[in-house]
Amino acid sequence: MNKIAILGTGSWATGLARVLNDNGHTVMMYGIDQNEIDDINIRHCNYKYFKEVQLEESIVATLSLEKALEDAQYILITIPTQFVRSTLEQVKPLLHNKVTIINASKGFDMNTNMRISETIRNVFTQDEINPVVSLIGPSHAEEVVERILTAVCAVSLEETYAKDVQKLFSNHYFRVYTTTDEVGAEYGAAYKNVIAVASGIIAGLGYGDNTRAALITRGLHEMSLYGMIKGAKRETYFGLTGIGDLVVTCSSVHSRNFQAGYEIGQSNRAIDFMAHNTKTCEGVRTCKIIHDDVTTHDYGIETPIVDAVYSVLYENASPEETVASLMMRDLKAEQL
Repeated sequence: MNKIAILGTGSWATGLARVLNDNGHTVMMYGIDQNEIDDINIRHCNYKYFKEVQLEESIVATLSLEKALEDAQYILITIPTQFVRSTLEQVKPLLHNKVTIINASKGFDMNTNMRISETIRNVFTQDEINPVVSLIGPSHAEEVVERILTAVCAVSLEETYAKDVQKLFSNHYFRVYTTTDEVGAEYGAAYKNVIAVASGIIAGLGYGDNTRAALITRGLHEMSLYGMIKGAKRETYFGLTGIGDLVVTCSSVHSRNFQAGYEIGQSNRAIDFMAHNTKTCEGVRTCKIIHDDVTTHDYGIETPIVDAVYSVLYENASPEETVASLMMRDLKAEQL
């Protein structure tokens, strides 16, 4: 079978390591936290993220990037997006054979605002890596690690490599589809995090199912408009990497973006959260990137949900008043 080097020892790294291990592949996780490494190797768990999950002894981890990469045919990225470029620059001189890089991180490159697949191609040459594949879809690590039925997409500009990764991960509880709309899938994966922050805010404010349904529906419309401006296919947003990912992230307590919004909604202000948050919450930074992009360029589209979240996060607007102002926008036809 194959050896897969997994960059990261967090929850998503652990969940996907179990999928690959169940499929008979050799996995080695690379991390920088000695406690997590010891948990995985000695106690066969990852207690920081999963209190009651016992891992297989064949799932191992290391502090040595060189050891993790040795003889690997695939490299799986599961680390926060702000660390992707710097980590890949450490990987580059250690590669001795051409590999397939699979991206499972969602968001933008902190330094360039590139999509992560673009960052990967920016770091490596075509002689060093095969076409990039991303793994995107409605999938919380907390459920994947418990082998709860999940469906995602392998996304690549080259369908052959998407199908290869599809076979690598697919089993009786983890089903993988394929798509070649890299732009649509990656922008959707990033944009939905902002909508999830908004979903958490309205939940924290005490609004109910009607409100969330409206938010998700209008959020889907908004993210598809933005994606198509960037070159995405509209139909992508009606699949797993669009509405599927959006629904699960906006509705689940496992979502860190939802949790962030919920905390902000409960306090009816973002200033405390922004000052003290230490958890990875991609939607906070993604919101600023999209807002600044739309504000700077004349795309001819409106992004009211992103604008509202931006005003709460970065302009200290009251969440309650911001929600009220969204309801009082000029009336219009639904598809405009």
